[in-house]
Amino acid sequence: MQTKNFAVDHNLKELTKHRTVVLPIACYETMINENIHGYIPLHWHDEFQFVVIVKGKATFQINEEKVVIREGDGVFINSGCLHMAKDDNHSGCVYLCLNVSPHFVLSQELYTTYVYPYIQATNLPYLYLNANKKWGEKILDSIKTIHRLIEQKLPFYEIDITLQLTLIWQNLIISGFQLEYEQTEMLKSYRMKEMLNWIHQHFSEKIMLEEIASAGQLSRSECCRYFKRFLKKSPLNYVTEYRIQKSLVLLQQADSNVTEVAYQVGFNSTSYFIDKFRKSMNMTPLAYKKMKME
Repeated sequence: MQTKNFAVDHNLKELTKHRTVVLPIACYETMINENIHGYIPLHWHDEFQFVVIVKGKATFQINEEKVVIREGDGVFINSGCLHMAKDDNHSGCVYLCLNVSPHFVLSQELYTTYVYPYIQATNLPYLYLNANKKWGEKILDSIKTIHRLIEQKLPFYEIDITLQLTLIWQNLIISGFQLEYEQTEMLKSYRMKEMLNWIHQHFSEKIMLEEIASAGQLSRSECCRYFKRFLKKSPLNYVTEYRIQKSLVLLQQADSNVTEVAYQVGFNSTSYFIDKFRKSMNMTPLAYKKMKME
């Protein structure tokens, strides 16, 4: 299964149902460049995510950190962490993605001791899975095995998947990562999501910096520092980029036109929309529309 369009709610939480018919997991292959945006846009979900790079390499941003994952290696992304991915150097990156509910990784009797502390850790937004380390190699092999099991659906494959998940989690713990818990970091993550939430609810309206800052209970300068730290851009630049993302879907509707789309996503000038769209997508909105219609 190739996921080409990440549906998210106003809080950037991904709406895709991460499950097979009977299990609260999903495992699929993704080619980054085939996504509607040309990259995997910023989103988050409650499920843990495990990634294996099958071809090429990708730059992942997870919360405020960026990491390049190379072919053969992978990454664990913790529950609730904002993340996005871009193909690195036009490598034609393809990766396997395993999303799994934290409550399904281990039995409920073991959840409190061995899973919940990892969700709460403030120093674990992600963990690089290095194939040259034994524990990393075992996790990567188990992800590939789960993908194969879901595709083949041999008798009792669901039980085999649960065995592989146990091995994955055991090896994650074996990595020896020291967990830390800082209340201030949890508050920062909450405030960042609140500001993004507000933008995604009001992107089609006129937006002022003061309004974004107020949503996070921050001053204007502190709001800018948050966006610089987490997203490496200003709040208003993020608003512009988000509006352009929302315009991509609208432009693919047969009866839409560029001027209408510009105003629908919050631009008050068609020429300004065209200029920003061109800088972001390397083509005009009309050229993009024609390309998609063809």
